Amino acid sequence: MFRKPAVSTISNGSSLQRQSIGRLPSLDSKEPAQEDKVMLKKKITFLRGVSIITGTIIGAGIFISPKGILQNTGSVGMSLIVWTVCGILSLFGSLCYAELGTCIKKSGGHYTYILEAFGPLPAFVRVWVELLVIRPAATAVISLAFGRYILEPFFIQCEIPDLAIKLITAVGLTVVMVLNSLSVSWSTRIQIFLTFCKLVAILIIIVPGVMQLIKGETQHFKDAFAGNDASVMGLPLAFYSGMYAYSGCFFVYSRNIPLAICISMIIVTVGYVLTNVAYFTTISPVELLNSKAVAVTFAERLMGNFSLAVPIFVALSCFGSMNGGIFAVSRMFYVASREGHLPEILSMIHVRKHTPLPAVIVLHPLTMIMLFTGDIYSLLNFLSFARWLFIGLVVAGLIYLRYKRPDMPRPFKVPLFIPALFSFTCLFMVALSLYSDPVNTGIGFAITLTGVPAYYLFIVWDKKPGWFRKLLGKSNTRSWHGLLVIIPASVPPF
Repeated sequence: MFRKPAVSTISNGSSLQRQSIGRLPSLDSKEPAQEDKVMLKKKITFLRGVSIITGTIIGAGIFISPKGILQNTGSVGMSLIVWTVCGILSLFGSLCYAELGTCIKKSGGHYTYILEAFGPLPAFVRVWVELLVIRPAATAVISLAFGRYILEPFFIQCEIPDLAIKLITAVGLTVVMVLNSLSVSWSTRIQIFLTFCKLVAILIIIVPGVMQLIKGETQHFKDAFAGNDASVMGLPLAFYSGMYAYSGCFFVYSRNIPLAICISMIIVTVGYVLTNVAYFTTISPVELLNSKAVAVTFAERLMGNFSLAVPIFVALSCFGSMNGGIFAVSRMFYVASREGHLPEILSMIHVRKHTPLPAVIVLHPLTMIMLFTGDIYSLLNFLSFARWLFIGLVVAGLIYLRYKRPDMPRPFKVPLFIPALFSFTCLFMVALSLYSDPVNTGIGFAITLTGVPAYYLFIVWDKKPGWFRKLLGKSNTRSWHGLLVIIPASVPPF
């Protein structure tokens, strides 16, 4: 099941042929497409690049993170500073990823960059925690936000029961998983509509907020730094909440448009700060902390009957983020499987529908476990430890590659202080978070450490007993071929 990357079976018409994999194609590959391969062509103009990157970054985080940031900073002014600083850090991180993308032209994102810089063990641990921690917990966080907002119109005068939120969340999550199992094209079409919805949701908040500012509603900005003093121990958790809202920028694989990345990050940062300013023109910091759905609280105060539109658009935005997460992880699973770091079955697609069915089937129960065992903010801290540990490691790998492989072609190159500052900040906040929330981050740390013995057990250990080899062997994989009607993909899904 865990195997060496040698050859791949691909579908060509009605027959199955064997073909050498070689170097994996990337989204930005300039190599000519061969007749028997499916390649993704790249033609991204500046404006199109800005729109794609902006649409990718903006997600459900802006409706989830405000409470977490304010709670851990203690004041309106400090929370707005954290939003701005996280935007700047995300810009730095995006530029570092742009450099890595120009010199490492392979699919797989975080996993591939760590593999190239530090070798197979850290890369395996990265994909191990992606499978067990990051992707299931991230999907559960967004799904819980979806469940709360979709139920808000039905519980206007009373509190929504937690069980109701979890049940409706489970239904929405299952719908997303089924959708991604049945049709890639329908998932893509729906995603375009849902991207429009999340932009509308933010504009519905920003425009009335700016109008409130024009009217002079600034009482909550007086003594903006008054309130609970921000503690050093709260900063990493505020960092986790803030960076969560910007984390979509690390899944953008456009490699040669750094200016588009800069413009996009400025647009997103200004939009996020204005959204929070809009909240504080209408509701007080105490009310925001007591609110279970801040966008709904804002809308009810300001929009009257039209306020029902806000939870609907926010719920659709969350649904779009849930749907998009499957696209992001399928490519990484494909590459890791081709390297022999994940079971071969996770790289396979449905023979007729061309959907990543095995990956979806594995992710669904793991996400359900997260869903019913945690809440939004505990899960956010839990997944953030592993996520930012490895994102910091990726950017540290950029510095390492400058010295390890100085002759590597680098069409785009960032000043060295940018990756140094970004990686130091990520790794420092990750270390400090073990003291800020030792339970949730500690569990994430422990699961991350299990990747080391797992690597030696599944990958390095050659003298496995016969029963263990049979359990993990190809005969087991072939049985899934027939049951799920799947074949190995010849190029990364999506």
